[in-house]
Amino acid sequence: MDTIAGPSQMPTRPCRAAPGWPRSTPPHGLLGRAGTVLGLLAVLGLGIMAFTHLLARVSLPPACCQLHSKEEPLGSWEALGRESQPQRDSCQLVLAESFPQDLPYAAGSPSAQPLAQAWLQLLDSAQESIHVASYYWSLTGSDIGVNDSSSQLGEALLQKMQQLLARNVSLAVATSSSAPARNSTDLQVLAALGAQVRWVPMRQLTGGVLHSKFWVVDEQHVYMGSANMDWRSLTQVKELGAIIYNCSSLARDLEKTFQTYWVLGAPHATLPKTWPRNFSSHINRLRPYHGLFSGVPTTAYFSASPPALCPHGRTRDLDAVLAVMSDAREFLYVSVMEYFPTTRFSRPARYWPVLDNALRAAAFGQGVHVRLLVSCWLHTDPTTFPYLRSLQAFSNPTAGISVDVKVFIVPLGNHSSIPFSRVSHSKYMVTEKAAYIGTSNWSEDYFSTTSGVGLVVHQQAPRAQPGPTPVQEQLRQLFERDWHSHYAVGLDGRTPGQDCVWQG
Repeated sequence: MDTIAGPSQMPTRPCRAAPGWPRSTPPHGLLGRAGTVLGLLAVLGLGIMAFTHLLARVSLPPACCQLHSKEEPLGSWEALGRESQPQRDSCQLVLAESFPQDLPYAAGSPSAQPLAQAWLQLLDSAQESIHVASYYWSLTGSDIGVNDSSSQLGEALLQKMQQLLARNVSLAVATSSSAPARNSTDLQVLAALGAQVRWVPMRQLTGGVLHSKFWVVDEQHVYMGSANMDWRSLTQVKELGAIIYNCSSLARDLEKTFQTYWVLGAPHATLPKTWPRNFSSHINRLRPYHGLFSGVPTTAYFSASPPALCPHGRTRDLDAVLAVMSDAREFLYVSVMEYFPTTRFSRPARYWPVLDNALRAAAFGQGVHVRLLVSCWLHTDPTTFPYLRSLQAFSNPTAGISVDVKVFIVPLGNHSSIPFSRVSHSKYMVTEKAAYIGTSNWSEDYFSTTSGVGLVVHQQAPRAQPGPTPVQEQLRQLFERDWHSHYAVGLDGRTPGQDCVWQG
């Protein structure tokens, strides 16, 4: 049975009389039956008291969802949430990004809120709970044996979390059991102060890793984006994400994805063939959340991967990406760390042209101007470049087919002593209609076996009076800033090999 070990459910069927009882009985039979019923009720009452005592002693997952042997009615949990906490959403979305140190841009270039500032503000807002899903944790320089001042922001973040735990703000963390930061003590330090931590064996469950990166704070605020819980994500790696404030509808929806990880991190957990209905989502691609974000009409929804971690109603991450592509009519800009029309981690590798074909179809069939910005650093697999050249070669301006490809290179400078840094780690896409911000690189494994999340947002531009800039326009400006910077190099260009495996 696809369940997680835990307290058993009480029977849901009503008690029935034993077969063979007569349909009519004399008065003394009624008394006898009443005595029997009273006896059964007494036994049942004692059983309920014992069961309640047992539940009080069991550590349950935080917040909403548990995995039971039988599905709970969808309406019961959702209705309870709506009735007990009336919706008072005043949603606000803020883009957040980080820059590697010594990566200057031209004065006046567009920018988003600094990621470290956004994270610290989120922690300052926390009153009750913080739930974090992250591939791994490494917030101190000592975690990787590096003594560098750029680790101070990560260390300040860890200290802030310790202070929140001391104030009885609960912290729950779901992380990958196969995380790369083997020497990090962050989670042990937090657990000693009361944080709940579960290492999710995703490789045994789906064949991938827990690669998601998001927070849910007080079931009101959300962060999601490319950044891991790593000090290098704040000062040595280029990241992009989104903060959504005061939006309980979306926060509770993303919380359900957190709960899929949480229950799978319990001892002896198994992946259910069908998720219980209390994990289901009613916010998705076909029925997105509608609301005002800072007064701007907005639609938004979260997607997830892999399909095995998408309960009923949850849009699959790959479907979200393809839908944004197919809706584009003017431009389609993609910034991603890795791009492969194949598998990356399965052996032998398989050809998987789904996203590659979608980009070509947008350029050819929809007349969309496609731009793809892929990272290059010292750990880039050189086999990516023939695929990039193939996509670039598809461009044919005389036939109205526009496909441009560049690589983004972060100079090492004097930071070469910091391992696995100096790279653009962002994973997003923007069209004239929508912004997509994700946590997955673009190859088959990230959508079929590895856990990830995506956020799709569309905002209406103000028609008459000036108003807030729609998020898709903000993201377009950030992309074009990077695209036109001297860190972005065309495939026919030349670049020194010390910062990137590619030789041009």
